[in-house]
Amino acid sequence: MRNLTLWRSSHVSLAASDLSTSADPSSITAVAVDLDQDALLAATEQKDALNDGEVNIAIWRVLEGPENDAPSLVTSFPTPTQLAANPWSKGTAKRRAQSKDVEIVLLHVLPDAHSLAVITRAGDITTVALDEDTPSAEVVGSIEGGVMGAAWSPDDTLLVLVTGEDKLLLMTSTFDVLSEGPLHPKEFGQDTPINVGWGAKHTQFHGSLGKAAAKSSVPSTAVGASPDDDGHVRVSWRGDGAFFTVSVLEGATETDARPHRTVRVYSREAALQTTAEPVPGLEHTLSWRPSGNLIVATQRFGDVPGETAQSPDSGSGLGQGRDGRHDIVFFERNGLRHGELTLRESHNVEQAVSEQRRWGYRVRELGWSSDSNVLSVWIERQDGDLVQLWTMENYHWYLKQEVTAPPSEDVAAGRFTSVRWHPEDASRLILTTSSSIIQRTYAWDTFASPSQPPLDSGSVAVIDGTSVLLTPFRSQNVPPPMASHTLALQLPSSLQPTLPKRTPVPIHAAFSSARDLLAVLWEVGILQVYDLQTRLGPGRGKVVDPVLAWSGSLGPKSYRQVAFAANGAGADIRLAVLGSDPGGDAVDVVSVVDISGNELAQTTDVAFVAHNGRLIVSSNIAWEAPDGEILEVDTGTRSASEVAKFPEFCFWTSHTLVSTDDNASPASLYIGLSRGGKLHIANGDASRTLAANANSFTVTPGFLIFTTTAHVAQFAPLKSLGALLAAPEAPLPEFESRRVERGSRIVTAVPSTMSLVLQMPRGNLETINPRPLVMEIVRQDIDGGHYGKAFAACRKHRVDFNVFVEHDEEVFIKGIPSFVEQVSDVDYINLFLTSLGQGPLPSDVVARICDEVRAELERKDLKAYVNSILTAHVVKRPPDHEAGLALLLRLKESDPELVEDAVKYIIFLVDADKLFDTALGMYDFALVLMVAQHAQKDPREYLPFLRGLRALDQHYQRFRIDDHLRRYEKALTGLSLAGSERFEEAMAYVEKHQLYDHALSIWRNTDKYQAVLNIYGDWLFERRDFRDAAFVFRQANRLEKAMIAHEKALDWQELFELAVQPALSDEELKDTAYRVSEDLVAKKRTSEAANVLLDYAKDVRAAVIALVEGSHFSEARRIVVLHRHPELLEEIIHPGALECRARLTEDMGEMREQLRKQVSRLKELRVRKVEEPEAFYGVEDTDLHNVDVMTDISMAPTMFTRYTVAPSAMSKTSSKRSSRSKRKMERKVGSGRKGTVDEEEYLLKSIGKLVAKFNTTQADCASLLPHLLQFTDEHRTEAASLQQELSELAGELTEAVEEIWKKTPESEEGTEAAPAPAMDSWAARMEAHEKQKHVNPVDKVAKPDLARPEWKLRLPDARA
Repeated sequence: MRNLTLWRSSHVSLAASDLSTSADPSSITAVAVDLDQDALLAATEQKDALNDGEVNIAIWRVLEGPENDAPSLVTSFPTPTQLAANPWSKGTAKRRAQSKDVEIVLLHVLPDAHSLAVITRAGDITTVALDEDTPSAEVVGSIEGGVMGAAWSPDDTLLVLVTGEDKLLLMTSTFDVLSEGPLHPKEFGQDTPINVGWGAKHTQFHGSLGKAAAKSSVPSTAVGASPDDDGHVRVSWRGDGAFFTVSVLEGATETDARPHRTVRVYSREAALQTTAEPVPGLEHTLSWRPSGNLIVATQRFGDVPGETAQSPDSGSGLGQGRDGRHDIVFFERNGLRHGELTLRESHNVEQAVSEQRRWGYRVRELGWSSDSNVLSVWIERQDGDLVQLWTMENYHWYLKQEVTAPPSEDVAAGRFTSVRWHPEDASRLILTTSSSIIQRTYAWDTFASPSQPPLDSGSVAVIDGTSVLLTPFRSQNVPPPMASHTLALQLPSSLQPTLPKRTPVPIHAAFSSARDLLAVLWEVGILQVYDLQTRLGPGRGKVVDPVLAWSGSLGPKSYRQVAFAANGAGADIRLAVLGSDPGGDAVDVVSVVDISGNELAQTTDVAFVAHNGRLIVSSNIAWEAPDGEILEVDTGTRSASEVAKFPEFCFWTSHTLVSTDDNASPASLYIGLSRGGKLHIANGDASRTLAANANSFTVTPGFLIFTTTAHVAQFAPLKSLGALLAAPEAPLPEFESRRVERGSRIVTAVPSTMSLVLQMPRGNLETINPRPLVMEIVRQDIDGGHYGKAFAACRKHRVDFNVFVEHDEEVFIKGIPSFVEQVSDVDYINLFLTSLGQGPLPSDVVARICDEVRAELERKDLKAYVNSILTAHVVKRPPDHEAGLALLLRLKESDPELVEDAVKYIIFLVDADKLFDTALGMYDFALVLMVAQHAQKDPREYLPFLRGLRALDQHYQRFRIDDHLRRYEKALTGLSLAGSERFEEAMAYVEKHQLYDHALSIWRNTDKYQAVLNIYGDWLFERRDFRDAAFVFRQANRLEKAMIAHEKALDWQELFELAVQPALSDEELKDTAYRVSEDLVAKKRTSEAANVLLDYAKDVRAAVIALVEGSHFSEARRIVVLHRHPELLEEIIHPGALECRARLTEDMGEMREQLRKQVSRLKELRVRKVEEPEAFYGVEDTDLHNVDVMTDISMAPTMFTRYTVAPSAMSKTSSKRSSRSKRKMERKVGSGRKGTVDEEEYLLKSIGKLVAKFNTTQADCASLLPHLLQFTDEHRTEAASLQQELSELAGELTEAVEEIWKKTPESEEGTEAAPAPAMDSWAARMEAHEKQKHVNPVDKVAKPDLARPEWKLRLPDARA
C-alpha cells in the first residue's frame, strides 16, 4: 500500500563550463560514486578533431550539497578508440556493436587506493589517483582485442573482464590476472542436473499451462536474438560477491541455427556453475538482484515488425506469444526460469520502423536499488528516453514512477547516457544526459485520507502505472494487489502538447480532509481532482464511484507534491502544489490553486529560499525546509513565517490541533518522522523526540499512533503530547502499547470503526482494533448518551461492560432509563448485568446498579423483562435468590406459563441444588416442587423428604428444614418454639452445634435459663476455660462446680470465698489449702502459696519452706518471728540460703565459661576476616542468580557454600528447592552455625543475652547477700566469696564488652552507606544483600549495658 514519492532532486549541468568549442561537443557517458568524499565523478568523451583514432576523456567531480554543486575538472587524457586500436569486426556478436558506442566500458572508484579506474573498449585500463593535488591518468595495462564488458565485485576486490578475443578474465584490484577462460564454453557447468531415473518433465506440475507444457519443447532453430539486442556483453555480480553472471550473444553454430543470447553463472573463482535454459527472444539486458534470488533480463515475443512471417518450425526467433509482448524475465541461480513481468509499453505498427528500435522502443538497461526493493527499467523510445521504477508486493509488480529525459537544445527527444543506483543510499537514482547529471531521491509514502469522524473513509490510494487503486478501509478491507476500485487515468491531448501522446505515471496524489476528493499530480504540472463519492455505510452499489471534478495544467515547472488546504474566499477547492523550475537546483515554489466550480479561479506562487523541502498537510499551507524549519504560507502577502522547527528534516509529517485543557483553545502540533527513525513533535515553543526507532505513524482525533522496529504499536494521547512540550524536562510517560507482527507498518487508521490497518513486510494487510481506539470511541458514545452504540462496540470487541459505570457512575445511574431504552434486548441486558456481577466493581455499587435497572425494568414491563429482573436479583453480591423466587410466586397465579420459563431461566443462572435449598428455606412446598421439577431432580430423592416434613407441626417442621439447610441458629429458634417437651432435644442440639450464646439469648428470663447456663459452664470447663466456667457456674448457682473451676484456674481468693460459705469442715478446708499451695508453688507463685498455707492451713513450717524456695528470705524471717518458731531459722532458712548461694555460683560459672569461649571465637573470626577476606566473605556474581546450574553431583565446597550450608553438609547432593524450603533456608541465615558468614553476628547477640542474664543474677545476689551476712560465720564467708565472684565476673564481662564493641577507623569508613542499586530487580536486591554482608556486625548489634552494681557491701571479714 506504499508509493514511491520524489523527495529531492538535484540537477547539475556541465554545459556552463564550456567543455568544448569544436563542432563535435563532449558528452557525459559514465558516472561513478566516491563514497569517501561524498561526490560524483563524471566522465565526458569528445572525439579528437585532428585524430579520428583517439577520444579525449575528461573526469569531473561534483560534490554533494548546495554550496558545492559546481563541477570541477579532475583530469583529462586521450585514449584510442575501439575501431582504431582493435580491428576486430568478424562474427555476428561483434557486428552488432555500433561504431557510435561510447568508449568507456566501466568507471569505478576503488576505495582502498582511493583511485578512479577507467576501462575503455579499446582495452586500456587507466587509473587516476584522487588524493593527489593534481591527479593524472596512468595506463596500468591494456587488454589485447579490447574489452566487451566489465564489472567490479561488490567488495571491490575482483574485476571481471570480457575481451574482444572471446575470453573471460578475472583480475584482482591491482589488476593481476587470477583466471582466464573461454567466453563460450561448451559444458553446462559444475551444477549440471543429475538424472536419477525419476521425476521426468511430463510428471511435474505445470500450473495453468497444463500437461501440454510437458510435451512442448522449443527447437534450437526457434531460439534467436531480438533485433533490439545491442550485441554487448553484460556482467552482473550477486550482492554478496559469491557469484557473477554473464550474458553473451552467441553466434550461429552447427547446432544453433541463429544467434541467440546465453546467460551463464560463474563462481567467485570464475568457475562455470550453470548455464541458463535457452530462451527465445532473450535480449542484452542483465542485472542480478543484490539479495541474490533473481537474475533479470528481457524477452521479446511474437513476430518482428517489418519482416515477413517465418515458417512455423523456425519462427521469428522470439518467444511464442502476442505480438509486441515484452517481458522482464527472472532466472534462478541454477539457470531455471522463475516468473516474468510484462512491460506496459505499446507500439504502433503503422509508425516507421527504426533499425535500432523495431517496435518503436527498446529496453536499454535494467538495474536494482541496493536494498533490492526497486527495479529500474531504462527504455529508449522514438520520442525520448524514460526510466520506469517497479516494485513488488504480494507477488504483484507495481509501476510506481517514471523519469522522462529532459529534451536537449539540439535534439527534440531527450536521451539518457547512463542510469545507475547509488551503492549506499538505496533510494537515490543517478541519471546522466549528454550535458547534465540528475540525482533523484525517493521515499516510501502512503497516500491515506486524513478525513475526520464521522466522515472518515479510511481511503488509501496506490499508484500502479496509469491506474490508481482505491480502497476505503471503513467499508472494505481488500487485500492487495486487488482494490475496491481501479481508477484509470487518461490525460487529454490538449493538456500535453509537448509530451508523447501517452498518459505518464503520476508523481503524487493526495486526499482532502474536508471532502471526499482525490488530487492526482503529474511532474509536468498536470493536475486532476476527482470526487470519489465513497459509500461509507452498508448498501448496494459501488463502494467508490469517482467522477472527474477538475483537470488543468499549472505551468512550466517540475512538480513533486500536492496537498489540499482550507478553502479560500470564494473558492470551492484550494490545493497547494510544490515544485521548482526545471533544470538546476532552483528554489522551491508553492503554487496555491483556487478552483471555483469547474474553473480555475487563480494561482498564487510563493517562493522559498531553499529547495527540496516538503509540504505539510494541514488546514493552512505549511512548508518544511531541509533543516526542519516549518514555515506557514500567507497567500495574501506571498510570504512565509516560521511557526515551528524539527530538530532535523522529517519526510513524513502531520499536523493536528491539541489542547491540554478542556477549556483551552487548541494549539498547533506538528509531528514528524525522519528517515533515521526518530519521531519528533514540535510547536512554536519547543520540540521533543518521542522515539528513536519508529518506522511509521498516523494521527487520530485522540491519539498519535506509531510503530517501532521493536514490533510494538504505541498509542500516545494527543493531550499528553501538548503537556510534554510545555514541560521539556519532564520524562516521557509510558504510553499504551501492544505487540504487532514483525516489520508491521501503519497504512491508515479509521477512528469511526476503531480499526488500525497494518501492512506486513510481505505485503498482506492486517486490520486490528486496538484497545485505546476502542475505549476512546466507547467513552465518547457514553458521554454522548449513545448507550446502544457503546454497548455494541463493547460486545464486539470484548470490552468489560464495567466501563459504563467506571467512566461516570452517577451520570450512568441517571441515564439508566435511556440505557434500557436503547439496549432493549433482554439477552443484552442479561449480558450486561452478568458482566457487572462478575467484574471488579464493589458489591455496593453492583447492588445499586442492579436495583436501579430492576426498578426501571419493572416499571417498563415486568412480564417482558422477567428474566432480566431475575438476573438483577441473582448477580448481586451476595445474591438475593429469595427475592427472585418471591417474584415467581407473585407471577405464578397470573401467568403460569411465564413463570415456568422464568424458573428454567433462573435454574440456568443459579445452581439447581442451591435454588432448591433457597426455596425450601422459604417454607413454600409448592415453590420447592416447582423448582425440583424443572431442575429435573429425581423424585425419589426429594418426595420422601418433603412428605416427612409435611407430617410435622409448623415449628418443628421449620426446625428440620433449617437444620437440613445448616441454618443452625434459626433451627434452634424454631425448636425452642416447638414446646417445652422439646427442651432436652434443644439442649442436645445446642451442645452438638455449640450454640450457647444463641441459646442464652433465647431462654433468657425463663425458668430454663439456669439449665442452659449449667450446660454452657460444663462446655467451658471441658475446654479448660476454668475462669469463665467458674463465672457461669456461679450465675447458674452451681457453687460446687464453681469451686472446682476456681481451683483449676488457681483463683485462690475466689475459691476460699466460696469455700467458707458452705461451711466446710476444717479438714476439708485444710486439704483444699494444701492442694492449692502445691499448684501455686509449681507455678513459681511461692509468696501466694505461703499466704494460703498460713491463712487456711495454719501451717507455718510449710509457709516458710515455700518462701525460702522462692528466695523470699526477708518474708520467711518475718513469719518465723511473728509466729514464734525460731527453730525454723536454723532448720529451714539457713540451709536454704546456702543452697541459693550455690545455685548462683553455678550460674556464674556457666556464664564465665560461655563468655570466654565466645570471645575467643570472635577474635579468631576477626583475625581471619583481616587476613583472608575473600575466603571469609566469598565473591559472588549477581549475574548468576538467574541461572540454574545445580546438578545432582556431589561437589567440593567452595566459597559460595559458606552462605548456604555448614561444612558438615557440603557433600550432600543438591536439588531444586520449593519456595517454602527457600523461605526456611532464609530463616536459618544468622542462626550462628560455625563456618557461616553470620556466625560473628550471632556471637555478638549471644553476648548481649549473656549480659542481660548477668543483670538478673546481680539482682538475685543483691537480695541474698544481706541475709548471708546476718547468719553464721559460714554464711558470712560464703557472702564474701559470692561478692568476690560476682565482682570478678562483672569486671571480665565489662572488659569483654568494651573490647568487642570498640570501633576502629577502618570499620568506621566501612560503615558508610552504600549507594542504592541502580535497578529495582531481584539481582540488584541480592547484590545489595551481599553488600550488607560486608557491613561490620558491630554496627548491626547494639552494645549491651551492664546494670549498676547495687550488690556491693562493705564486709568486715572480706575485701571487696
